Amino acid sequence: MATSGELLFNPLKSDFSVFDAETRRQLQALIEWFESRGKRQLLKDDIEAVWVADFLEFIKKERIFATFLTPSAYADGDPDRRWDAARNAALSEIFGFYGLAYWYTEQVTILGLGPIWQSSNEAAKRKAAQQLADGGVMAFGLSERDHGADIYNTDLVLTPSDEEGIAFRATGNKYYIGNGNVAGMVSVFSRRDDLEGPDAYVWFAADSAHENYELIDNVVHGQMYVSTFRLENYPVREEDILHTGPEAFSAALNTVNVGKFNLCSGGVGMCEHAFYEAITHAQNRILYGNPVTDFSHVRGNFVDAFSRLIAMKAFSTRAIDYFRSASLEDRRYLLFNPVTKSKVTSEGEIVVTLLQDVLAAKSFEKNTYFCEVARLIGTLPRLEGTVHVNVAQILKFMPNYLFNPAEYPEIGTRNDPADDVFFWAQGPARGAGKVQFADWTPVYERNSEIPNVALFYEQAQALKTLLATAGPDAAQQKDLDFLLNVGHLFTLIVYGQLILEQAELTGLDRDIVDSIFDFQVRDFSAYAIALHGKSSSTQAQQDWALGAVRKPVVDAERFDRMWQTVRSFDGAYEMRP
Repeated sequence: MATSGELLFNPLKSDFSVFDAETRRQLQALIEWFESRGKRQLLKDDIEAVWVADFLEFIKKERIFATFLTPSAYADGDPDRRWDAARNAALSEIFGFYGLAYWYTEQVTILGLGPIWQSSNEAAKRKAAQQLADGGVMAFGLSERDHGADIYNTDLVLTPSDEEGIAFRATGNKYYIGNGNVAGMVSVFSRRDDLEGPDAYVWFAADSAHENYELIDNVVHGQMYVSTFRLENYPVREEDILHTGPEAFSAALNTVNVGKFNLCSGGVGMCEHAFYEAITHAQNRILYGNPVTDFSHVRGNFVDAFSRLIAMKAFSTRAIDYFRSASLEDRRYLLFNPVTKSKVTSEGEIVVTLLQDVLAAKSFEKNTYFCEVARLIGTLPRLEGTVHVNVAQILKFMPNYLFNPAEYPEIGTRNDPADDVFFWAQGPARGAGKVQFADWTPVYERNSEIPNVALFYEQAQALKTLLATAGPDAAQQKDLDFLLNVGHLFTLIVYGQLILEQAELTGLDRDIVDSIFDFQVRDFSAYAIALHGKSSSTQAQQDWALGAVRKPVVDAERFDRMWQTVRSFDGAYEMRP
């Protein structure tokens, strides 16, 4: 079996050797800041909803956001400043490991930077780079109370102005805007009141310190400042404008492509810390005269949770390679992105629930990190893009993925210190249905000697049969409830593909791969049964559903080996008090 230190992030052992020297130094400095602060203080700050001011002072001192979030073109010759998705994911995982509030501050800074780095406004980009260098953070002013993140509708309105130096006056409210209390630049989505349709959209940069910017409230209780603010007759100068017209619409979607990806790595970090606490407690807890982990259902929960966590990490890590290798000719990342946002984050909820069913009352104690994770893990799949929105996006790629493969060069592991410049040149946000993919079947076939991989591959092929012989009819294609179930079945195939690719690249132990596909088989069967029960399912679809159900291959010896791996994490990490 692989050793425990190779499978999960452990702050006390990780050396980040795949990265350059300055990246390693900053990541280690970040870990040391959290560890020296101590668990009691971190949990106290969470309970008392203390704003992360001390953390931002540290970020400023170490220039972490400046180093990690500045494209090299605006780095003033600093070779360490670049936008590198691999190390950004590592940073996100650390933030998630210690507290979602710290992750969130970075997350919304990334989103706020998206429209800026994509724009042709050189002055705004230089200003953003300088503010990052000065320790500043950004905000993303898209959502509104009445419209959510619906970019087709916005009530923040721009009125053309004939005042010297002022292009527009902006009036309206934004809601659910992270960092809106301190952001030096707030990227604001708006529409002109003198134009109609897509030509009316405008992104501009606002200053949260301006007198016409009114900070109203934090709409949640917590360390995260999720603001609502109002602009009243706010002066928008030409130099503040980032995008106009259809380009502004694309900038909104493309920002989400880049910014929301880190939901997965933040969730992985949260689950890893929760897992350490759970196994260490359970392994040393005596109940009815026996260790809790002597009970078969407890071991089953731990093995399942561990397998799902490793799968989350494997998929997310492999998806980075596709993100970093993307181009206008290779847009496969557009599928893998909503899978990270919906599937990986939803799996995080499952992992925490499995562990919480073991910890029971212990999971609510205020002196545990687990209590914080259990309270917040559900926010990730629901942050500006619920699971059903992302699965609906995933469905657009299904025909080409399953039935119309294309040839692409092989993509290896991308930990190289490159600047991911394509993120800011993604082009118009359209054409998802035209994106093609390499043939997904070879990686399944290469691993078909693993029993549960072979079984799941049968189910994957069965989905193709369903779509070819008894696919959704005209009425079902308008029934989102039915289609989402098909989308979940399809997502499992995509999820499995990248997990297998990462397993091959890293030499992931066969037992772990088999255990991962044990739950893949079970999950596919559950969605098949759900499809059978849909009110609109036809007889042919019901017959298919029952025929697609499989029982995973049971291997008691493999399970016992997996349990020994899980057990090895007992005491492997405990945060300094």
